[in-house]
Amino acid sequence: MSGIVLWITGLPCAGKSTLAARAQAAARRERLPAVLLDGDAVRAALLPAPGYDAAGRDQFEATLARLAALIASQGFAVLVAATAHRRAWRDAARAMAPAFAEVHVATPLGVCERRDAKGLYAAARAGRVHHLPGLDARYEPPLSPEVTATGGEDALAVQRMVALARAALTARQVPGPPPT
Repeated sequence: MSGIVLWITGLPCAGKSTLAARAQAAARRERLPAVLLDGDAVRAALLPAPGYDAAGRDQFEATLARLAALIASQGFAVLVAATAHRRAWRDAARAMAPAFAEVHVATPLGVCERRDAKGLYAAARAGRVHHLPGLDARYEPPLSPEVTATGGEDALAVQRMVALARAALTARQVPGPPPT
């Protein structure tokens, strides 16, 4: 049994974590082994904590991609909810994973700003936060995502994600002859 990484990308506050949690719950209802790696939670667990400068982001995204690929290689559907605003990071994650699907949460910037509970956008506009994807750091949306969601509550996107997980997790290779 092989696993899959479902990388959920979008602007900060687009609904990535919400969509990932909904997909994980739906997968578990179907008895599919699913692990959720939320970028904020993983970042908080790492010591030393990676920074938000270019080098820190490069290191964090590489670490997150390796972790997701490792877990997926053990037969899990790994839902990664992380902005990963550079396509190159997501492409590198795709190259590492046994199977990979990119999920784009295509929420408009204005909607993301309105529901920003952490105040990141206001802090960035006031100059207190730097390199925020969508404002002063360019967000590179996927060119051909396997799934596009209209927000964190997109039930059709959840269904598509679970179908991709099911297909990857139930794919069986024909066994060869027993060793002699």
